[in-house]
Amino acid sequence: MKNKAIEYFKNGHSCSESIIKAAIEEGLCDKSLISIATAFSSGMSSGCVCGTVSAAQMIAGSHFGRENSYGNEVCAREKAAFIVEEFKKLNKVTCCRVLSGGLTGPARKERCSKYVADVCEILEEALKVKV
Repeated sequence: MKNKAIEYFKNGHSCSESIIKAAIEEGLCDKSLISIATAFSSGMSSGCVCGTVSAAQMIAGSHFGRENSYGNEVCAREKAAFIVEEFKKLNKVTCCRVLSGGLTGPARKERCSKYVADVCEILEEALKVKV
């Protein structure tokens, strides 16, 4: 999933869209999430929570949220906390503005590719372990 997400990100999709698009291809979420993910890129267009983290939260919610179609126990908030904690262990913060460091264009894509990769690994772990 990680390699696909990075490829999508480097080829024009936003960070949140890239995570969701790769997850759709892996059968991890419904294709309807791609259009929703667009609004979560660049820290929800405000520079707040990194779009990669937001995308992972959407996927975790679809798997572990109330009335999920997977029959999983409702533990989405625990999974959400796990995703944030793990991301912070690797990157200290979840704020897009801080993470991107004011970079634009290719320099920003290069820096943020790391966050796309990090979240894919964290998400895969969150989906397979009980937190």
